Amino acid sequence: MRLPRVAPTLCWLLLGAILLNGCATPPATDPATAAALDTILAGNHRAPENRARDAYRHPKETLQFFGIRQDMTVVEVWPGAGWYTEVLAPLLKDRGRLYAAVMDPASGDYAKSTVETYRGKLQLRPDVYGKVVTTVLASPPAKSEIAPPGSADLVLTFRNLHNWMMFSGERDALAAMHAALKPGGVLGVVDHRGNPQTPQDPKAASGYVNQDYAIQLIEAAGFKLVGRSEVNANPRDTKNYEKGVWTLPPGFADGNQPRYQQIGESDRFTLKFVKVAP
Repeated sequence: MRLPRVAPTLCWLLLGAILLNGCATPPATDPATAAALDTILAGNHRAPENRARDAYRHPKETLQFFGIRQDMTVVEVWPGAGWYTEVLAPLLKDRGRLYAAVMDPASGDYAKSTVETYRGKLQLRPDVYGKVVTTVLASPPAKSEIAPPGSADLVLTFRNLHNWMMFSGERDALAAMHAALKPGGVLGVVDHRGNPQTPQDPKAASGYVNQDYAIQLIEAAGFKLVGRSEVNANPRDTKNYEKGVWTLPPGFADGNQPRYQQIGESDRFTLKFVKVAP
């Protein structure tokens, strides 16, 4: 059967409607940034164990989906040990700017140790990390300025939403990210995707967050969903482990490494939002 021909104008209208409704959007195509990412991802400044996780984290595809460019002001929120900083810092050091909003080291021993490790990493390679500006996203109820208000083109956070939910800090964290972004700026969020058939635990004790729950939470903080990607999906993740998402690599919380290595790292949502003008 031959389908009727659709007018080009109608095609563009339909495409616009799809994008505005938050359906999958194609990654931004910036050849210079793509080439730079290829070079950086192969760089000897990256820890071998970090490079080995590219197969699960898809850094190039993820960052392109969020629309990153080399001339942007970017905020990475809670960078942990610096896995993504290894990619972002060299990408932005010449033409852009990277703020790294770390945990509040005064909030506990784990946070203090994590921040010390991260700052030590930056100091080891000033040629790569010397221009990274560190700020602090403090625990609630403190309000944090993670970058100058309205200065950021892009705010990124990877597998942190569930952490903030554990101590009821998600709204404060989202408010800080909203304040840092320019109107129309992009928020990119990746986290462990929960089973939609299971009611969301508000504390996310398993480490999983239902995608629809995350979208509602983030949109309530003044953002609009404009895209979702399956680049970090893993259908082998059953999401029903006694010790939560940390059962999977690289944590192997229950010690059965061969079994969970076959599954791989968690199934993750990858969501793109824009800051809505007040």
